[in-house]
Amino acid sequence: MVISVTSVRVAEILAGVAEGSPAASRLPDLLVRACAQALPVTGVGMVLMTDAGPAGSVAASDGPAATMEELQYTLGEGPCVDSSRTGRPVLQPDLEVSGPARWPGFSAGALEAGICAIFAFPLRVGAIRLGVLDLYRDVPGVLTDHQLAEALSFADAATSILLHLQSQDLDRSDSGPVHVIEDRAEVHQATGMIAVQADVTLGQALVLLRARAFAAERPIIPLAHDVLAGDVRFASDEDGCIQGD
Repeated sequence: MVISVTSVRVAEILAGVAEGSPAASRLPDLLVRACAQALPVTGVGMVLMTDAGPAGSVAASDGPAATMEELQYTLGEGPCVDSSRTGRPVLQPDLEVSGPARWPGFSAGALEAGICAIFAFPLRVGAIRLGVLDLYRDVPGVLTDHQLAEALSFADAATSILLHLQSQDLDRSDSGPVHVIEDRAEVHQATGMIAVQADVTLGQALVLLRARAFAAERPIIPLAHDVLAGDVRFASDEDGCIQGD
């Protein structure tokens, strides 16, 4: 893997990750695991981002990290969403104290999963959004200046890896040049069906789907499957209110 970097530490991280496997598709997984080992955090996740929000998880070091990314995708809120939107790190050393007022739905689910602190770092090239690197702890606590610098180096390395993957022709079975853990096509298809059923825009349809998933305490992908199967429908009543059955 040949990538131009300016930081010695970033180059060291990339060299270590590249030594772990010759397969380019495994680089994100190796990166999040290396980050989790190098820093005093419990887990790490990497998610692709678009202007509309999270587009799918690329890698997660463990179950709670995967849960955190799934919550942010389902709800459309959370540290990674804000970090991508602003282009700045979002540091939450005590989610129980600062999270509920900022992200009520996400914070409730994250705390239930045992996530107590989150540090989100945007992966961007200029104004172009690529993704976010999320670090979490199962106990509250801040990152020291040295640890923050290390996290930023891992974020730079993650950005380089995403750029590298997007320039490669990987397995044709992948949904694109960067493989995501779960296929989100069902969500997009279900959003289109809801838009027709409820006579709303695609953006409004996605909000409805996310709201229903949150209210039912279900991941958004299984709910999307039910919409596509016809088991769940959304329609406007005579007063214009949206009903789901």
